Order: sequence, then C-alpha cells, then structure tokens
Amino acid sequence: MKTLSSILIITSLLFTTILTATAQNCGCSPDLCCSRYGYCGSDEAYCGTGCQQGPCFAPPPTNDVSVDSIVTDTFFNGIIDQSDANCQGRGFYTRATFLEAIGNYPQFGRVGSEDDSRREIAAFFAHVTHETGHFCYIEEINGPSKDYCDENNTQYPCNPDKGYYGRGPIQLSWNYNYGPAGQSIGFDGLNNPEIVATDPNISFRTALWFWMNNVHSIIVSGQGFGATIRAINGMECDGGNSATVSARVGYYTQYCDQLGVAPGDNLRC
Repeated sequence: MKTLSSILIITSLLFTTILTATAQNCGCSPDLCCSRYGYCGSDEAYCGTGCQQGPCFAPPPTNDVSVDSIVTDTFFNGIIDQSDANCQGRGFYTRATFLEAIGNYPQFGRVGSEDDSRREIAAFFAHVTHETGHFCYIEEINGPSKDYCDENNTQYPCNPDKGYYGRGPIQLSWNYNYGPAGQSIGFDGLNNPEIVATDPNISFRTALWFWMNNVHSIIVSGQGFGATIRAINGMECDGGNSATVSARVGYYTQYCDQLGVAPGDNLRC
C-alpha cells in the first residue's frame, strides 16, 4: 500500500508540474488572454497591462502632454546634482537617455488629464530618487549577497551563475522580472542581467517596463501614491519600514510641488 501511495503522490506532483508549465507557456483558448506571466484568464489581471495574446484590453487613449517639456534639464539635473560627484550613476543616468527610452512607452506620463500626467512623472522620479540615491547607484548595495531567484518559476528559470539583484533606476530584481523584461526589450535577461548596469538605455527601459506593467495603471486610476509604494516594495508598507515610506512620500510631494500639481490623497501605504 505504501508503494501504491507513493506512486499516486508522484503521479499527482508530475501532473501538477505539467499543468503549471503549460499555464506559464500560455496555449490559452481563443477566448482567453495570456497574461504577462504566461497564465490564461479573462479579467484585468490577464487581459490588461502586459497581456501577450488573446482578447487583450485596449490601452487607454493618450493625451497631448509632452513629457520632455515637464522633465526639463532643470528638473532632471536638480535630482542628480544632489548625489556625490564621484557617484557611479553620474554620466550613466542622463535626461537624454531617459527621453530616448520613453519613446518605447508612449503611455508613460500621457494618460488622463495633464495633472494626472504630472503626478505620474512625479511618482516615477520619486521612486527612482529613493531607489538610486538621487541617481547615484546603478546596482543594489550588497546586491550580490542577496538571493533573488524564485526557483518555483518555471517559465523564467534562474541561471545559477547569475545574480538577479537590483539594477537600474527602479532596481529591477528577481528572475521573473529579468526574464520578461529582456523578452520585451530585446536582451537576455536570464543569462545577461549585467547589461542593465552597463547599458544606460536598457537600464532606463527596464525601469519603464516595470513601471508600465506594475505601477502605471495604479497611479493613473487615482489610487494614490501609497499604492505605488506597495506595488514597488510592499514590504515597506503596513509598518514594515515607515522611514522609507516617508522618504518616498517626501520626494513625491517635493516633485509635485516643482511640477505644479497637487499630490492627491492616499499618500502612504
């Protein structure tokens, strides 16, 4: 009986693994959407942002806002000038590279009213400021010592010789972010994650890729800046690290003031 039970358990585990692998590689029926993570479904999580195939929801229309007229030299340099002169990020992060990168994301800062656009831009740069120390850091401090491999993710398996720690303006982390970011942008995220710290354009594009897939819809729908903190680093929320939450909120309100827009409600998570 023990042998039979063992066989049944092993068979069940194998069947579950096969179903998971199938789901993560889509193969959805025509009436279902393939989500950005490779699963099949029909609601916003599957057919909304990042939908790969199927009856994906159409993106909202863009407005006439010019992002480069909001992110001026004065605004951008006002952030990076607060970092130390010997910071690695100086010369790597530039306004010109940022503007080149947003050409691949026409919805960024251009959905809703002009105030909505200004709030999104303020929110993006608030998080970037916090994550990089005013554009000082390209890679996460002590990043190589961290384990950011989700071995349960079969669609984006880790290369044991690579580290998926934070890199770039939003500090992209984890194999399940490097993999799809690379597929979307055009680099091997699983086998060459280092390029995020060596190619400024790819670096900014990974930040914008993450933003558009995980944060954009939150801020433009009016959920408030606090919800964007939860989307980027939910461990800080609910008392997890009130100091870092306050720092992010401080940058956001400062940039809203500079851009001439009210920050809105629900600033903390």
